[in-house]
Amino acid sequence: MAAGRPLKIKSAEEMQAKIDEYFAMCNDENPPLVSGLAYHLDMNTESLRRYSADEQFYATVKRAKQRVEMYLEKRLHQQSPVGSIFSLKNNFGWKDKTEQELSGPDGGPIKNDWTVRLVDARDDTTG
Repeated sequence: MAAGRPLKIKSAEEMQAKIDEYFAMCNDENPPLVSGLAYHLDMNTESLRRYSADEQFYATVKRAKQRVEMYLEKRLHQQSPVGSIFSLKNNFGWKDKTEQELSGPDGGPIKNDWTVRLVDARDDTTG
C-alpha cells in the first residue's frame, strides 16, 4: 500500500481470520455486506478498497467480497430484490443492459438515400 498511516491489519492471514469471524456472525438479521465487513475490520469501505489494491491482500478481499456478492445474487430470487440489485450495481459492477437492433423493411438493411452537397459558405447565391 502507499506510504501513509501504518496498516491496521498486518497480514493476509490476520485479515482472513477477521473475515471468517465476520461471516460467522452473519445471519438473516445481519446479512453479509461490504460495509459491514469493512466495519468489522475497523475501517471504512474506501479503506477496504485500498487494501484490495495491495497485492498482499488482493485475493483475500476479493474472495470476501465475492461471498457478499453471492449472498446478494441469491436474494435476487426472493420477493423484493431491489436492495440487492442496488448493491450489486454499485459495489460489484453489475449493469442493466438494453440492446437495440435497427433494420429496414422486412428486417433488411437500412437504406441511405441521402445526398450531400458541399456549399461555399462565402457564396450567398445558394440561398
